[in-house]
Amino acid sequence: MNTDQPTYEELRQRAAAATEPRTPARDAAIACDRLVRIFSTDGIEVQALQGLELTVAQGDLVALVGASGSGKSTLLNILAGLDVPTAGTAAVAGYDLLELSARDRLRYRREAVGFVFQQTARNLLPFLTAAQNVALPMQLRGGGRRGAGARRAARVAEVLDALGIGDLAHRHPAQLSGGQQQRVAIAVAMANDPKVLLADEPTGELDSETAAAVFETFRTVNKELGVTVVIVTHDPMVAGEVRRTVAIRDGRTSSEVLRSLVTDEHGEESVSEREYVVLDRSGRVQLPAKFLTALGMEHRVAVDLAADHIALRPDGTG
Repeated sequence: MNTDQPTYEELRQRAAAATEPRTPARDAAIACDRLVRIFSTDGIEVQALQGLELTVAQGDLVALVGASGSGKSTLLNILAGLDVPTAGTAAVAGYDLLELSARDRLRYRREAVGFVFQQTARNLLPFLTAAQNVALPMQLRGGGRRGAGARRAARVAEVLDALGIGDLAHRHPAQLSGGQQQRVAIAVAMANDPKVLLADEPTGELDSETAAAVFETFRTVNKELGVTVVIVTHDPMVAGEVRRTVAIRDGRTSSEVLRSLVTDEHGEESVSEREYVVLDRSGRVQLPAKFLTALGMEHRVAVDLAADHIALRPDGTG
């Protein structure tokens, strides 16, 4: 009798563990496990997220990319507290997004996360100056005690100066360029000192030079203020400038690109870039479409196990 064989009870426990969401990692700014979002319209169900898994460490700067309809914007709306997941687990800055009451969700949006929309009209009120726009989230948060006005004014000046736009404080949105408006929008999102900053295509309406300046503002927020930043983008400049780019396909994380700075024997620095596919707990991976096309792979593939890797080949059985 082989005593190494698992018992029926052990197998049952393993199966249960494989289907139950993990407990969110305590040291992660964002932790999503088997996240599901189902929309129902006219009796038709659409799964925007199909068991998505994502972990973002505190202080990281991450880009989310994917085709239209891949689920990246749905994910961002859930993380921002603008939408509610159907199943799975999602935790941001210590908040369990599936367990929040309506009151707690409002507090979460005001205190824990900042959000920047692509459309500048959704970020700024046109009849307020830049400084007044930044002060508004603090006023909505409350705090009418003596001296609150002075503290708000000091915080406004602090945020605008930290982002290099203190000279724009008394201008209205109509007096600002598109890039300036987005930089003020980032300041608005940072007003209440959130732990996580989320942005949905923040450079989508800007030219490349202006987009680069806006991205530098996100980098300042990340490096100088220590805020975790997640940006949904189609902009290859933005996606290529972050340490980690996560691709979402068909409602799941499909691949990641990790970048690091390396120094050669001559002291020259360069960026090393490596793409990885994401292996979920069921053993599934989404192979990059360019690989499948290059090798003519479809329907099924041959799999060989080597000592230190798995080889995938086109099925040659016909």
